[in-house]
Amino acid sequence: MQRRCFLTLGGGAIVWPLSAFAQPSSAKVWRIAWLNPGSMETPSDRALLDVCRSELRKLGYVEGKNLIIDSRGAQGQFERLFSLVTELVALNPDVIVAVATPSITAAQHATSTIPIVMSPATDPVGSGFIKSLAHPGGNITGVANMYGDAIGKAVELLHSIVPAAKRIAVLGSSNTTHPQQYELAEVALKALGLTIVRVKAPTPADLEPAFDTIKQESCDALFVLADPTRPAIISLAAKLKIPAMYQFGGFVDLGGLASYGASLAPMFRQTATYIDKIFKGANPAELPVEQPIVFELALNLKTAAMLGLSIPPALLALADKVIE
Repeated sequence: MQRRCFLTLGGGAIVWPLSAFAQPSSAKVWRIAWLNPGSMETPSDRALLDVCRSELRKLGYVEGKNLIIDSRGAQGQFERLFSLVTELVALNPDVIVAVATPSITAAQHATSTIPIVMSPATDPVGSGFIKSLAHPGGNITGVANMYGDAIGKAVELLHSIVPAAKRIAVLGSSNTTHPQQYELAEVALKALGLTIVRVKAPTPADLEPAFDTIKQESCDALFVLADPTRPAIISLAAKLKIPAMYQFGGFVDLGGLASYGASLAPMFRQTATYIDKIFKGANPAELPVEQPIVFELALNLKTAAMLGLSIPPALLALADKVIE
């Protein structure tokens, strides 16, 4: 079952004027800098660029004709983003698409003049990227993902899948939003009477030791804080045979057990709309930041079977995506 996903401008429904979809002039070759904290070799990361690329094509922008997309990926090493964005800025892009908070932070430090589209941000106001959702006020606009708002529900869903689990590991990275996100997870887990074990893997190289800690702490389940996709988490969770809940469906597509959070594909389609409006002269300071209001529950029944889990029928009925 697929649910329709709508986006809001801090409260009101989005209505783009028809003029916003006029065909761009063929005389100009536009340049997009795509800054990704993950890897373009990861299928879920590549798919999101493809979603945006497809939407841009519908708007009249075609690579090799009137569009160039320069992409860089940090392979999960967030400190590399600062040098990568410097490379991209040197190419004189018309807009920078910054994927997730680590990339947005690096792009913000690199330029105050080139328009930046957040795609998406977890806490754009708290992170200092914008002044408010309705009035960003600078060179940054885009989409907020509201993952913090979804943590409580995601924790409840994990508890429904593995009701016998008592010790829950919460895995984070060096993502600057994770301390706040951890606190939200802690509140939700304690409300269910569960014990929380905080585990941090700042870089991909730290994941194996992190899972050693999860094993040593005798954790029964894992909650992964929203972050750019790190595929190794899925294989390590499978090796440990620990049920894991993620915050977006890309992990489930790659073999993760379950996820709950805002669907990413609609956000990346909307990213293309932001790019189009900026190309046509819109000021990022005056383009309200959008928020998703419909979230997606994804379940991987194959992974559940490998873990010896039976997904409750009521939960299956609620799922938006089921992988068998």
